[in-house]
Parts: sequence; C-alpha cells; structure tokens
Amino acid sequence: MSYKTILVHLDESPRLAERVRLAATLALADQGHLIGVALTGIARLAYRDGHIDEQDPHLALHLNLLRERAGRALAGFAAQLDALGLRSHEQHVVDDDAGTGLSRQARHADLVVIGQRQPGRGGALLGDLAGHVLLHGGRPLLVVPDSGASRVPLERVLVAWDGGREAARAVTAALPLLRRAVQVDLAVFAPAEPGADDAAADAAIVAHLRRHGVAVELLARPAPASGLLRHSDQVGAALLALAAERHSDLLVMGGYGHSRLREILLGGVTRTLLEQATLPLLIAH
Repeated sequence: MSYKTILVHLDESPRLAERVRLAATLALADQGHLIGVALTGIARLAYRDGHIDEQDPHLALHLNLLRERAGRALAGFAAQLDALGLRSHEQHVVDDDAGTGLSRQARHADLVVIGQRQPGRGGALLGDLAGHVLLHGGRPLLVVPDSGASRVPLERVLVAWDGGREAARAVTAALPLLRRAVQVDLAVFAPAEPGADDAAADAAIVAHLRRHGVAVELLARPAPASGLLRHSDQVGAALLALAAERHSDLLVMGGYGHSRLREILLGGVTRTLLEQATLPLLIAH
C-alpha cells in the first residue's frame, strides 16, 4: 500500500502552509498525486432541491463572496508545491459544506490531510470538521495540529493499540509511514493482571508489523484508571504524555463514534486527542 492520491483541505487557517507542506512531503515519498480542495460552504443539496436561485442579485452577491473566500484558500497552493518539488497536483473549489464536501471527495483518495479545529471556531457539532470526515469519509485522516511544528519526515511513530477493529484499520492505513519510520512504539495500556490471550494478541500484532518491515517495539503501560470507558479522557492524556516522552512525530490510533443522535460525537480518547494533540494524528474509523 502507498499514498498515491492524497486530499488536503484548503482554508484560510494560519496553519495552512504547514498542512500543505506535510501533505506534499507524503505525496513525494510515494510519488503520489496531491489534490487541494476548498469548500464554499454552499450546501450541494440546496442546488439539487432548487433552493438556490443564482438569478437573485442579493443571493448571487453572497454566493460570489463565498466563492471568492474559497478561491483565496487556493492562493499560493500550486506555487508552494512547485517549490517543494511536487509536480503532480490539482486544486478545486467545490460548492458544498465542508463536512459533506470533504467526506465525498475523500472517497477518491488514500488519505485526507485536515487541520485541527481551532478554539472558538464553531461549536462541538458544527465546528468538528475532522470528526465528521472521520466518521463519514471512509478514509483515514491525518490531522495536523494547530500548535507546534510538524516534523518531517515522520521518523518516530507512536501507535495506540487496544486490539480493536478501529485500531487495526489505523495500523493498516499507517503502513506506508510505519515502514519508513526509524522508531515505532506500539503502546498498550494493560490491566494490572493481563490475561494470556491479551499477551498473545499483542505479540501477534508485533509479529505482523515486523513481517511488513516495521521496526516496532511493544510499550506496555499500566492502564491509567480502572473502568476505562468511564475515564477514557485519561487514556488520551496518557497517550499524549507518552508521545512527548518518546519524542514521537506522529500518533496513530483508531477513532470511535458513539452518538445515537448523530454520528459526529466521538469517544473520549478520540475527542481528547483531536482537541489537545500537538503532534500529527493519523486516525481511522
């Protein structure tokens, strides 16, 4: 597996150049293609249902302003990629809201690179773009933090492993990065008395990764609290602390969704990391 097509979200974030740089570095490593997408925020369904009349002069002015704002997000994208040496790229302005539009575009890519939600920009539901695309896009996300420098190449990787389906998907999605890394730590937060089956499963995933040429070591740590479902935010904090201790450049983990009302509210570990991480996160659901 390799990242032959990478999608990067373009907006007016002050961290956009950092996001594009990281996406371009990954595309170059796999001789891949990078697609930059800026969203206008104009819901696609509104066009389909006939709710938008572009002949209305007031509405037309508003639509033009939205498209101009999306166009500003594209400014400098091609020039930055050319300067980095990436020749295979394209860019688009898409009429759609950010969550739905990126989720649809994601299905034509191997990886989506997106920014961390900035504090004060949108509420828990409307502002959590990464969480929405994670749950609806069908592709792994690389979330670039809003603070701190994203070091490239991503040589030291921390993998959060709990033996679950989402963690397995994240490991598979991260294989191109894991194979290139010089240090891969597989973090397992174990109960005080782990069972023989748990130890065998941990050994099996280590063996599986080594067969793929990954230089992986198991890092067993005591669970931060009893009843992890009730204290999952502590697991997220413990992962961030371990990433700092190991000088990790990237954290790989599975993402969990639990909302019955809307699949946009994520489990405590995922939520903590999406909001507080200061290193890039590769997440799969």
